[in-house]
Amino acid sequence: MVWAETISQGAAGENAPLSPCWTCGKFHGTESALAGMPSDPLVAIEDLWRMGFYRSEAASLAHVLSMTELRKELFFRMAGRGNPERETLARELASAAGGLENAFAAAFGPQSNEFFAETTRVQGATRREFLRNMAIGAALVSLASCGQQADETTAPPAENAPTATAPPPANLEKTDLKIGFIPITCATPIVMSEPLGFYKRHGLNVQVVKMPSWAAIRDSAIAGELDAYHMLAPMPIAMTLGLGSATFGVKLASIENINGQAITVAMKYKDKVKEAADFKGFTIGVPFPYSMHNLLIRYYLAAGGLNPNQDVKIIPVPPPDSVARLSVGDMDAMLMPDPFNQRAVFEKAGFIHLLTKDLWPGHPCCAFAASDQWIEAHPNTFRAVNKAIIDGTVYANNPANRKEIATAISERQFLNQPEEVVAAVLTGEFEDGLGNQRSVPDRIGFDPYPWQSFSYWISSQLMRWDFLPKEKADHAAIGKRVFLTDLARELAKELGQNSPSEALRVEKLKFDEFDPANASAYVEQQIKDFGV
Repeated sequence: MVWAETISQGAAGENAPLSPCWTCGKFHGTESALAGMPSDPLVAIEDLWRMGFYRSEAASLAHVLSMTELRKELFFRMAGRGNPERETLARELASAAGGLENAFAAAFGPQSNEFFAETTRVQGATRREFLRNMAIGAALVSLASCGQQADETTAPPAENAPTATAPPPANLEKTDLKIGFIPITCATPIVMSEPLGFYKRHGLNVQVVKMPSWAAIRDSAIAGELDAYHMLAPMPIAMTLGLGSATFGVKLASIENINGQAITVAMKYKDKVKEAADFKGFTIGVPFPYSMHNLLIRYYLAAGGLNPNQDVKIIPVPPPDSVARLSVGDMDAMLMPDPFNQRAVFEKAGFIHLLTKDLWPGHPCCAFAASDQWIEAHPNTFRAVNKAIIDGTVYANNPANRKEIATAISERQFLNQPEEVVAAVLTGEFEDGLGNQRSVPDRIGFDPYPWQSFSYWISSQLMRWDFLPKEKADHAAIGKRVFLTDLARELAKELGQNSPSEALRVEKLKFDEFDPANASAYVEQQIKDFGV
C-alpha cells in the first residue's frame, strides 16, 4: 500500500528523505518507530495501538460527528487533511471493519449514535472482531483529530538516559552501523541502546537487526554481512579456534548480561522433577552447542549423577522456537535464555525448575562481539560502539531503570514479547509455574566487565566435554586472544565508571570453586568427583 511505502522511507536511514507523520503531516520523530510496518491495515493498527500512537481522548471527539453519508465523506476528507494517502488509509481501515458504523460502534458505544442511526449490526461480531473494530474506530478519530496535539504524545526522555546526540568522536571510520541480535533479554544493552539513545550519545547511528538463530549469527559474522553482533560468550572462543565452523577470529568486547537463564521443565512433569537425577531419559533443549546453556546444563546433570552424553539427549533449539517445542512435546526440558523461560510459564507450557544464578551466581551469558577483520578496519568506531554498549549496560543494571527498559525492548521490532513477561525477568518479580510468586532481584544482571576467569572456565568445560582438544586448551592464551578485558576496563574509566583492576578471580559455583590458575586440574577433579 502507498502508506506503507511512505513509512518505509523513514526507516531507510538518516540519508533518506524524511517522510511526514502520516497522522498529522508533521515531523515529530515517528519515522524510526514506524519502520517496517506491516501492509495489512488490521495488523498495522494493532501494532500502532501498542506503540501508543493513539490519544486516549480520541473517544470524546466522536460525539461531534453527525449522521448521513455526506458527513461520512466529510470525515474521510478531514482524516486525509489534503493528503490522498492518508485519506486512502482511513477508507481502507473503515472497509476492514465492515464500515465506519462498525468501527465507531465498537470504539465509542452509545456516542456513535450521534454519527449513525443504526449500530446494531455490530452486536453479532466476535470478540476479536469487536476489539479490532474498536482499535480501528479510535485510529480513525485520531487521524481526523491529530493536528497540533500529536506532538504532545511524544514521551519525555527517561531520567538519566541520554537526551542529546553527542558530536561524533574524531576519526570515526564509520557512523552508520548494523548490529545483529537474538530477541532475548540477554541482548538488553545492545537492543535498548537504540531506542534509549546510547548509540547516538556516542556519535553513532545504529540499527539493531533481529536474527533467527545463533547459527545465523555465526554465519553472518563469517560472511561479513553486518558490523558487529550479540553473541553467546563461548562463541568467540569457538569461532576463533575453529570449533564447529571454519576458523574465524572474533573478539569478545564486553559482557552483555550475567545470570538471566533458567532450567524450565514441561508442565506434565510438575510433580515428578525435583533434582538433576530426575532428568534421566529427557530430551533437553539448549540454544547452541557453544553456549553457557549447554555447559551449565552439563555441569548440573553431571553433578547430579547423570552422564550428559548418555543419560539425556541435548539438542540445539533456536530460542524463539523453544516454548512451542516444549508445548508439543518435542523436548521435555530446556535451559534457555529469558524471556522464554518466563514465556513458558505465561503460556502454562512449563515451570521454572532452577535459575542459573543458583548454579553460578554472576555467571556470564551473552556478549558484544566483532570480528578481528572488522575491528582492524574500524578501530575508532569499534571503541565508540563498545563504549556506548558499556554505557548502556551500566544503565540497565540499575533496578530503577528496568521497567522503562522492559517497555522499550518488548516492542515488535525488538523482542516482540508481552511487556509483563519481559518485566518479570528484568525486575525479578515473577511466577514460577508452580504456584509461587517469587522475588529474585538478581535474576538477571548487567555487568560489562569480561573477566578472564570467565574465558578460562569456558575453555576448561569445552575441554571437559571434548569440544576442545586437550592439546589446544591453553586457557591463558585463549583468554588473552579473545577477551578484551583491558580495553573494557579502559573504556569504563573513560565513562567515569569503577572497573576491577584484576583480570582473574576465583569463581564460586554451586558444586565447586574454579581457580583459573589451575584450570586443567579443575577439570580433572570434576571428572574424579562426578565420574564424567
